Amino acid sequence: PGLVKVGRTQGDLAARIRQLFTSGVPLQFEVFYACEVSNATYVEAQLHDAFGDHRVSRNREFFRIAPERVQAALRLAQIREVKVGEEVFDTPEDKADVEAAKRRSRFRLSMIGIKPGTVLQLAKDPNITCITVDETNKVLFKDVTTSLSDAAIEALHHIGIDWPTASGPWEWMFEGRRLDEIRREIEETAD
Repeated sequence: PGLVKVGRTQGDLAARIRQLFTSGVPLQFEVFYACEVSNATYVEAQLHDAFGDHRVSRNREFFRIAPERVQAALRLAQIREVKVGEEVFDTPEDKADVEAAKRRSRFRLSMIGIKPGTVLQLAKDPNITCITVDETNKVLFKDVTTSLSDAAIEALHHIGIDWPTASGPWEWMFEGRRLDEIRREIEETAD
């Protein structure tokens, strides 16, 4: 939870994912985004360099970063998107483990001291705002109470970015800083 692995494969993606789980990744995981590129080795190296300041360990491909950022960079080299289905999980229990891990690491506005009534700005267009409703993830956006992530998706669609998913903590800012960045700073200080 909270980590993104940036890697490549020359073979079957589903087989590579199953292999990763048996070779040192402690939990089952989900593929956030995959695509075909013309020079995978070069693209991977460039992504590792671009996001090197978010790398968890110098010799590993794990980054503490919003997956949408990596996806946006990867789309620059994309030939076509590759979809991965449910067949990646060997058992229903494996899929349940991934879902449980996502729930344990779920962002809450209260984690970073954001109170109800706080105005948040969209990172890609600070003129677009929402107002926090409670200390979990509920916000008022366009006169509708919704989740932080759903508000982000709708706001992104409004400015022409047609992503199917979005990380609310990455897309929304408070006082010029992304909520995800504020959370990361708090967690690093606590360590």
